[in-house]
Amino acid sequence: MAERSFKEEVKKLRLGAGEVFAGEGILAVTKALLESGVAYVAGYQGSPISHLMDVLADAQDILAEQGIRFENSASEATAAATLAASVNYPLRGAITFKATVGTNVASDALANLASGGVTGGALIIVGEDYGEGSSIMQERSHAFAMKSQLWLLDPRPNLPSIVQAVKDGFDLSEASHTPVMLQLRIRSCHVHGQFIAADNVAPSFTLAQAMENPQRDVSRIVLPPASFLHEQEKVTQRWPDAVRFITERGLNEFFGDEADDIGIVVQGGCYNTLIRALGQLGLADVYGDSRVALYVMNVAYPLIDAELLRFCSGKRAVLLVEEGQPNFVEQNIASILRAAGCQAALHGKDLLPVAGEYTTSAVLKGVGSFLQTYGRVEVQAAVPTVHRVIPLLAQPQQPLGDNVHGRPPSFCTGCPERPIFTAVKLLERELGEHHISADIGCHLFSILPPFNLGNTTMGYGLGAAGAAALNVPSGKRAISVMGDGGFWHNGLTSGIANAVFNRSDNLTIVVDNSYTAATGGQDILSSTAHNDTRVTNQAIEKAARGVGVQWVKVVTRTYDLKAMIATLREALTTPERGPKVLIAQSECMLNLQRREKPLVRASIAAGQRVVRERFGIDPDTCTGDHSCIRLSGCPSLSIRTNPDALRLDPVATVLDSCVGCGLCGEVAHAAVLCPSFYRAEIVSNPSRWDRLRQRVRGALIGHLQARDQRRRDRHAF
Repeated sequence: MAERSFKEEVKKLRLGAGEVFAGEGILAVTKALLESGVAYVAGYQGSPISHLMDVLADAQDILAEQGIRFENSASEATAAATLAASVNYPLRGAITFKATVGTNVASDALANLASGGVTGGALIIVGEDYGEGSSIMQERSHAFAMKSQLWLLDPRPNLPSIVQAVKDGFDLSEASHTPVMLQLRIRSCHVHGQFIAADNVAPSFTLAQAMENPQRDVSRIVLPPASFLHEQEKVTQRWPDAVRFITERGLNEFFGDEADDIGIVVQGGCYNTLIRALGQLGLADVYGDSRVALYVMNVAYPLIDAELLRFCSGKRAVLLVEEGQPNFVEQNIASILRAAGCQAALHGKDLLPVAGEYTTSAVLKGVGSFLQTYGRVEVQAAVPTVHRVIPLLAQPQQPLGDNVHGRPPSFCTGCPERPIFTAVKLLERELGEHHISADIGCHLFSILPPFNLGNTTMGYGLGAAGAAALNVPSGKRAISVMGDGGFWHNGLTSGIANAVFNRSDNLTIVVDNSYTAATGGQDILSSTAHNDTRVTNQAIEKAARGVGVQWVKVVTRTYDLKAMIATLREALTTPERGPKVLIAQSECMLNLQRREKPLVRASIAAGQRVVRERFGIDPDTCTGDHSCIRLSGCPSLSIRTNPDALRLDPVATVLDSCVGCGLCGEVAHAAVLCPSFYRAEIVSNPSRWDRLRQRVRGALIGHLQARDQRRRDRHAF
C-alpha cells in the first residue's frame, strides 16, 4: 500500500497528440516515457522519485497496453542490471532510484553497463536528493557520471523541459551508445505545470522479439581485452558522438543579450532559482526574460567546449552557478577557457557558497556581488531585501533558535517501532548499555531523543554488517537493527548470511512493519497485504532460518512491551552461541490508518455502530514524573497545567491525535511508576443497549459522587 495513490492522475497518461497535459513533474516523466517508445522500466523507490514508482505501479494497465514491462526491483543494483537488455538489442529501457545512495548501490552494474555500452537507449532517472531537507549524505551524482563516462542531463525545472529531456536522453544514448543519467532534483519532481502531449508510442522492437532472436556480441562483454578497448572507445567514439548530438540538437540553451560583456553559466536544475534572484534585482521578469546573458547547461556532463567559448568570447567576466561540491564544473570550465586563451574572468565558489543548497537568498547574494563588482547593479540593490529591512527595525531580532526549541524528527503517532526502542531503554537499566549498529529506515529515528540509541549507520540493510567487527568474546553482545525493507534489499546476504558464515554471536533485530515504510509504504516480499501483481507473504523467519540461523524469535505484536523486553533479555543473555535474529512485527501505523480511516468514516456515515479506543490520563492521579513521555516520545503525549492549585508540576495529557496503540500506558506500567492511564471507548452510532448502559452508569456514578460530597460536607464542620 503506497503512501499516495495515483489511480485518478494516471488517466492523463492516455492523452494524445495536441492535448494539454497538466500535472506534477513525476507524472510528466511517466508520460514522456510512454511517448518515447520505452520497452521496459524498473526501479527502487526513494525520495524524491518514490512517487514515480507509485505512478508506474498504478499505471500498469496502460503500460501493458503498450507492451511495456515494469518491475519493482529488489534494490538499485537489480534495477541497474536490468538495463542489460539494452546492450545487445535496440530496446529502450529506463530505470529510476534515489541518488546518491541508490547510485552507490547500483555502481557495479552501472560501471559495467557504461564500459560495454548499449545498443538501445538506456536512461537512468536519478532523484537528486541534495539539500532541500535531504535525509542522506550530501554528495552529487556528477562525480559518478564523470567516473564512468555517463552523460548527465540536468533540465530546467518545468514540465516541457523535463519531458523533452526524457526524449532527448533516449536519442542521445542511442546516438552515442552510452547510458544517460537524467538528474531530477526534488523541486523538479514535484513542480506543477503544463505541456502539449504527444501520442504514446509502442516499442519499435519488443522484448518478445529479443527473446525469439537472441543476439550475442562478445565485444560488449566486460572482459579483457574488450574492457581495455571500451576505455578507448569512450574517448575516441562515444564522446565525440555525444558532443555532436548535443550541439546539433541544441540541448543547452542561451538566453539574454549575448553581446553583453558579462554573463552567467548555470546548471539547468538551478535555472528557476537564478531567475528568481535576477528578478529581485530587477534584471529578469516572471517569464524568464533576462537582461543578463545566460548559458543554461541542460547537459551537465560532458561540457561542450565550443558553446562555452562562444558564450565567454568578448566577455569581461562570467559567473558559474554550480550547486554542491567539489566544484567539478568550475574546474572544467577554467581548464577549457585557459587552454583556449580566453581571458574572461571566471567566478563561482569565490562568490557563492562552497557547499550546501543554493537557495534564492544564497544565489541572490552571490549574483548581486558579481553584478555589483562589474557595475551592473547599485550597491543597495545587490544586498538581499531581508538584509536591508532588519537594520530598520526598532529592536534587533533574536535568532529563531533562541526562542523556539528544536524538534528532532521522530516516529509517527502510534508507530510500532517505538516500543522496540522503549524496551531497549528499559532493559538498559538491567543489563547496561550495548553497542547498537543502526540502519537506514524509520528506525533510525531511535538515535535521537528521547531514545538516544545507535552508534553508527552504514547503509540500507547494512545494520548487521556494521556490527561484524564487534563479534568478539565479551560480557555483552552487539545489537544491530534493520527494517524489513533493508532485510530484503541487502540485509539477508550482507548481514544475516554473513553472520552465519562467520559464526557471529550478536543480535539482529529485524523491524517487520509489512512495508518499506520509510519510502512511502510500498509492498515487499514479506508484506501481509494481498497484491494483485506481486508475490507477498514470504516470511522473514523462513528466510533467516534458510541461510542457517538457529536462534530466531518472533514477537508478533511490538506493543506488547513485556514480551519485547523478555525476548530481548533472552537474546542478550542466553548461553546459546551463534547469530540471533529477533523479528519484531506490527503493521506500519500510517498505512494502517490510511486503510482503516476511510472504512470507519464510511461506516459512521452509513449509521453503523463503530467503537474506537483512546487513552487518557487522570490529572488527579498523575504525579508529573512524565516517564510516559521520556520512554515513549509519542507526539500525542503532551503536558498541561495541573488542575490542583496546590501542585505546581504540569501533568501529562493525551491529545486527540491518539490512535489507541496503548504504548504510553504500557510504558508507565513497565516503569512501575504510573497508574494514571485509562482506556476509553468512543462509540459512534450507539445502540439502544449502549445508551441504556450509559444512562445506568451515569446514574450510579452520580449517586456515588453525591454521597461522597455529602460525607465531605459533614466532616467540614
